[in-house]
Amino acid sequence: MKKIQILNNQNKIYSEAIDLVNYTNESHEFSIRMVFNGNELYNIGNKELNIFPGNFLIINEGTIYNRKINSELPVNTLSILYTNQFLKSFRHSVTSSDRLLLDDPFTVPNNPAPVFLETIYPLKGDMMFNLAHIRNLFHSEINNDLLMNEYLYHCLFNFYRIYYKEILVKSKQLNVVNINTRNELFKRLNNAKDYMISNYNQEIQLEDICKYACLSETHFYRCFKQTFHCSPHQYLMQLRLSQAKYMLKNTSYEVREIVNLIGFDCVSSFIRLFKDRFGVTPGNYRLTTAA
Repeated sequence: MKKIQILNNQNKIYSEAIDLVNYTNESHEFSIRMVFNGNELYNIGNKELNIFPGNFLIINEGTIYNRKINSELPVNTLSILYTNQFLKSFRHSVTSSDRLLLDDPFTVPNNPAPVFLETIYPLKGDMMFNLAHIRNLFHSEINNDLLMNEYLYHCLFNFYRIYYKEILVKSKQLNVVNINTRNELFKRLNNAKDYMISNYNQEIQLEDICKYACLSETHFYRCFKQTFHCSPHQYLMQLRLSQAKYMLKNTSYEVREIVNLIGFDCVSSFIRLFKDRFGVTPGNYRLTTAA
């Protein structure tokens, strides 16, 4: 089942509830993409990116990609597509001085639309609540173009904040003077991060991650800690525990089933790590969130 809403300014919202599907050679406007359950696999160039609940993916205009869903149960997806003109107008409004915007409020420079790093971003805070509002309004009986555009504006604003924190700030933490070298190194580290997110429930070795990043083990380990303030193993554990937290709140899986689904071998170790991370046992967390 697919539902599409095209707003007056030509921004679009797509939503699907679909299983066992494979789309090839797609290319659209700049988009923000997420899932509410299950996962959706994207192939962009030589990268495979698995989108799970708790993350979202950015795809720039013109990028060609394939995507598929292998689940036999319907996976609920949401995609927000922005026109070039809206992106350029938004960037102009957030980067220009108030004086310029007052003196010439309707002219937008004819510059290229912004291009962002196509990577997996964390879905949390205001961004998470904003997308929930968009989904609820989208699936309601209310047809309010003005309100939906307001949500889309705030969604883009929240993405800019995440982009600043996850890309601009973290890239500058690398101890590399040459900006081109630093950008390339950061891109490779993000490839490794995406690999871990996409395969968090599999058995991953440091050697595999380094090959994906095209970096030696010692170089990768040192630069990863500079950028993400934890080791690759710690990062992987955080991913697994975050997914477990989501499953405890949003599914009926037993704790033992969740342990298997997120890639843990030992239930007692999982319970101990979960409590160390979140200050509560998995069972008590489920009881609290269900109340």
